[in-house]
Amino acid sequence: MALVQWSNDLSVHVSEMDKQHQKLIGMINELHDAMSKGKGKEVVGKIVEGLLTYTKTHFSEEEKLMDKHDYPDADAQKKMHKVFIDKASQFKRELESGTLGLTITVSDFLSDWLKNHIQKEDKKYGPYLNQLGVK
Repeated sequence: MALVQWSNDLSVHVSEMDKQHQKLIGMINELHDAMSKGKGKEVVGKIVEGLLTYTKTHFSEEEKLMDKHDYPDADAQKKMHKVFIDKASQFKRELESGTLGLTITVSDFLSDWLKNHIQKEDKKYGPYLNQLGVK
């Protein structure tokens, strides 16, 4: 069963960003499902690789959208994105070195990102961009 169900509460009301956030939620759910079956170690590498790919696409597109529309908190967003990218890169290094407990660490990090970044910080740009006609 999915840990996170997509709902309007998670929406930033910018279609492309919502689609990309749904991909991240898919990764969270995939990891959670594997962990609940005792197979977290088997998928955590795939999830970490997915995160590295996701960050390149999603953050780039999100930042371009913010820059294009002079979003006032763009610099703060970029700093938070850098933290995520650095953390995903750290996960990859830890995975390669065989760090124990990485599955739980990745899961906790992603859940925290969902609650504290997407649901708080990203939600702020939705109304700003909507008023400029970005849906």
